[in-house]
Amino acid sequence: MQIPVQIVFRDMKPSPAVEANIRARVEKLERFYGRIMSCRVVVEQRHRHANKGNPFHVRIDLRVPNDELVASRDPAQDQAHADAYVTIRDAFDAIHRQLEDYVRRQLGEIKAHEAPPNGHAVEFEPRASTACVPGKHHLAG
Repeated sequence: MQIPVQIVFRDMKPSPAVEANIRARVEKLERFYGRIMSCRVVVEQRHRHANKGNPFHVRIDLRVPNDELVASRDPAQDQAHADAYVTIRDAFDAIHRQLEDYVRRQLGEIKAHEAPPNGHAVEFEPRASTACVPGKHHLAG
């Protein structure tokens, strides 16, 4: 990576364990695609509710050649996001899928649909030796 990974904690104390988890996941992305230019991860604790825990929001900004990929996981989307590690996992899964799609586009591996036939039959003539029997279908061959 050209620029070291940047990890930002908002509205919460920085956690060495969470930071180590994020760095390990960024390394996995780098092993998958070695041309990542920069990565910024924001971990934020939101909406401090007494009965719902403290849900987390994670946003990942990944710069790659000619593009920027962004994934975020919002606590409103899933109750499991009261756990920082689950939220981080989900955000990194999303950015990994985006990176896979980006690599496919770069390699030209975009799914192609089968081409429609380019001709049509004008007339069929049965061979002279083929006898036509009512109720039976014969193909010329």
